[in-house]
Parts: sequence; structure tokens; C-alpha cells
Amino acid sequence: MQRRSLPLSALRAFEAAARLGSFKAAAEELAVTPTAVSHQIRALEAGTGLALFDRQVRKVTLTETGAQLYPVLRDGFDKFEATLARLTQQRTRAQVSISATNAFTVKWLVPRMADFRRLHPDIDLQLQASDDLVDLRSSTVDIAIRYGRGPYPGLVTQPLFTDRFAPVANPRLGVVSPDDLARVPLIRFDWKRAQTENPTWERWFSIAGRPLPPEGGQLRFSDEGHAIQAAVAGHGIALVSLALVDDELRAGHLVQPFGPEIDGHTYHLAMFGERDASVAVQAVAGWLRHATKKGTSP
Repeated sequence: MQRRSLPLSALRAFEAAARLGSFKAAAEELAVTPTAVSHQIRALEAGTGLALFDRQVRKVTLTETGAQLYPVLRDGFDKFEATLARLTQQRTRAQVSISATNAFTVKWLVPRMADFRRLHPDIDLQLQASDDLVDLRSSTVDIAIRYGRGPYPGLVTQPLFTDRFAPVANPRLGVVSPDDLARVPLIRFDWKRAQTENPTWERWFSIAGRPLPPEGGQLRFSDEGHAIQAAVAGHGIALVSLALVDDELRAGHLVQPFGPEIDGHTYHLAMFGERDASVAVQAVAGWLRHATKKGTSP
């Protein structure tokens, strides 16, 4: 018998009757009459030339052939049911996408995912890490975390917190005072936009009232997250966001040996229109506001 000619309704009736041991019980499960179940099974037997049931006055029992066919169908229908249930659940679960910079995604959002799942177990987050601006009007992104002063035309925005920057280093380097900056490589990362208010080493030395050391031995990265990892590895001292190295500072992998701390830019929550957003998107936006107001710790 070829696949395209398989009598699926009759096979379903046979599986139910074999599992329940009764044509009547199978009919109740399938919402048909016992006569319909009996006719389908007889048609299956006639089409295959196989005797599948021994019919007795008050019960039916599987023949040896029927007993061989039943577990194959049972396992197949069980797999159909489980797979369809899983796919349906995936389709119906709420999904919310967040766009943020690479460093903010890895160092701030990811460590807080356990807290989010505990509070919102019915919402799946999709994190899109990119240092390029995403157009919320022409993408599938629901919420963007924008870093900078703005403005962000066409978007509803709300400031979350203003970043603070300070020198941090692996404690093994023994950096304890600004004088040590002359012997330890400075770790830098490139800003996407050149702005005078960027928290760069030049700005830090100016505020600290100290001369900028020679550039020899400095390390430069295109991503702040990589600069943080270089500092953790002990390759030098980095001027980075304190919000993004909170875990490393609390764990002792990095220390903030001295100041001053300087302002960075402000993180903004940006949406295309919150009043038109789904309940799930509004829940994620509320969680972000609450998490940033609590402080930097996960």
C-alpha cells in the first residue's frame, strides 16, 4: 500500500479501538458512532487483506497481526500529537525583541535574563545586538535601547539612566593611584560618533587635571565589550562603563582603584508607540524601567 493511498481515518479508528479495547469507547473518543468505527475497521481489513480483530459478543481483541500493527500506529500518533503541541505552543507564546548595543546586550541584559524569566515566564525575549541604529518602523524590533542624547524622531523615548565611566583594572596589576597610569597600558575602544562629551581617556585626564601619558603600549578595540575583557585579562587599565562591569567589580575580577568618575551618555528606552504595543511589549518595557531604577546589579 502506497503512502498516498493510506486510509488515515481507518487507521485512526483502528488505533483508538486497539488502545481502548472497544469499538464503542473508540467511537466516543472520535465523536462518531460505533457502527462507523466498525465499518472503517472492516474497510481497513478488506483493503489490506488482514484480520486485525477477533470480534466476540461483548469485546474485541487484537489478532496477532493487529498486535503487530498497533504499537507502530500508537507511537506514530503519539509523536504527531507531541510535535503539534510543541509547535502550537511555540507559535502562541508571546515574543518580544529588544535591540541594543553589543556591549549592553552582553554585559547588562544577558545577566538579567534569569530575573526576567522568573517574573515573566510566558514571554520569550529575542535579543538583537548591534551597534548600528535599527529602524523600528521597518523591522521586527519591538523595543530599542538607544545610547546618546538623541533626539529620536518618530519614537516614544524615556531615559533609563545616565552612564558613569571610571578606570578599572585587574587587581593583579597593582594599580592603586593615577601615578600607575604611566606604567600600565591604557585600553581604549572606538566610539561610533566623535563627540566632545564622549567619555574618552582624553576627557578623563582633563577632568583629573593630569597630563595624558604617551601613546606607546596602548591597546585599542572597536567594541567596548572587548575592552572590558582585555581589562579582566590584565592587559591594562580601561575607562569603561561602571554599569557594564558591575558583575566583574562585585566578583573581584576588576577593581576601580581611583576616580574621578565622569558622565557618559544616557540610555533611553525607545518604542514606536507604547499605547499601541502589545501587552507583552508593555510588560518588557515596564521590566526595563524597573530594572534600571533598582540599580546596576542583576
